[in-house]
Amino acid sequence: MSVLFTEPVYLGINPSSGVKPFHFAALSESLRMVASYQGDMEGVLAFAAGLQSGAAAVDSPAGLSRASMGRPETRQRFGLPADGQTWAKWKLGEYELRRRNIRLYRTPTDNKLAPPWMRQGIQLHARLRKLDFVPYTAEANSADRLLLEVNPHASFTALLKRRPFAKQSLEGRMQRQLVLYMEGVDLANPLESLEEITRHHLLSGQLPLGDLLSHQALDALMSAYTAYLAARHPERTVQLGDPTEGLITLPVASLLDRYP
Repeated sequence: MSVLFTEPVYLGINPSSGVKPFHFAALSESLRMVASYQGDMEGVLAFAAGLQSGAAAVDSPAGLSRASMGRPETRQRFGLPADGQTWAKWKLGEYELRRRNIRLYRTPTDNKLAPPWMRQGIQLHARLRKLDFVPYTAEANSADRLLLEVNPHASFTALLKRRPFAKQSLEGRMQRQLVLYMEGVDLANPLESLEEITRHHLLSGQLPLGDLLSHQALDALMSAYTAYLAARHPERTVQLGDPTEGLITLPVASLLDRYP
């Protein structure tokens, strides 16, 4: 699905398992969704190749763990025993989220131990770099095409200032869509769908929720929104981690010490 975009586009990509393992959403400068896709990696890369400028955010580690939390100097920063083994195989960025009560998959040090979706994501990062997408840092934010590692669950948590409802649940989907709507993404207000629910709808099991997006689409849109902020408003983002392992970008200027 190769399409040429002359204006900047912000792409959010979520690897998963299954027959069509990639879901992406693309936002314009005005935060309007200009494309969405569910399919294989080649389809994602064909679309990304058509972007002359913008950013791509992948909901996956950029690479395997290098066990930065096992380094004595890193452990001492967080008050951990220098020679201890607790957290020792974790990436710094993932530990920074976990210690704030934001739960996530831990990236292993061995590719064989990574789940299929993570291996796919790491491969996608590598192939996007070959397309001249530049890993996003404060020094690289002027590149034509940026590449980010993101975590939508952590992003929703940071914007809500608390952990969200389960993403597969109705309330979780409504909550996430409302967050994006309030951030300015051009989506339907999910509260309007809620107002249309009547006793008849509930009893018949037919809810008028056609404008409410799937959790996969909402995760992809959050990733795309984070890409937009990194490129256009970097002061509204924060990065966690060690550059040698990959930095996780979040759509807030600062983080709380703990999220309830």
